[in-house]
Amino acid sequence: MSPQSVPAQPEVNLNNSPSPPVKPDPQFVDIRDKLECTEAELANARIEKNALEIASHEKEQRIAQLEQQISSLSADQAQIKALQSQLESATRQVDAAEQEKRLLADKIQVAQDRFNKPKPRAHPAASGIPGIRGRVLAVNRSYNFVVLDLGAREGVESNTEMVVMRGSTYIGKIRVSSVEPATTIGDIVITSLAHGVRVQQGDTVVYGGTNF
Repeated sequence: MSPQSVPAQPEVNLNNSPSPPVKPDPQFVDIRDKLECTEAELANARIEKNALEIASHEKEQRIAQLEQQISSLSADQAQIKALQSQLESATRQVDAAEQEKRLLADKIQVAQDRFNKPKPRAHPAASGIPGIRGRVLAVNRSYNFVVLDLGAREGVESNTEMVVMRGSTYIGKIRVSSVEPATTIGDIVITSLAHGVRVQQGDTVVYGGTNF
């Protein structure tokens, strides 16, 4: 009789204590945190991208509307160019007038400084007697006014008139509009000038003292 085979016995774990917890790898934790941060930044970037696409689409629609408005304009190009040319010419004239105004202001200042210095006079100061003579310091052709070397000290008053002479030749009249102590600004009376005659720097003025 053959001996009976003995079945193999399972191995018994003699160590009944629980296994210690496995600590995560610090490098793995760092990578995981960076991944989460990157995902958050990616989500924000997608939100911003969507907002930019919406804004870009709105701008494209606005541009299309403007282009449609421009294309619908029926103004003649030649007329537009003519208007642009007129605008440029007017701008140049304004610039020239401003420059001339600055030059006149400098001349006025020089004249005032000169006349502020005491000097003997051939006539009483502030007499206001008609017949006092002066000289044209500057002429503004654009706005038809002149600057004179007579002022309130000689008795010149606003809303009076002066006669302009060149030697013994009558030139025209000036209407006083502004009076300073040593200078006067007057408007040229265009209707008083003969055809082709202009008031010039250096012309003599005779104070008439007539209110009008």
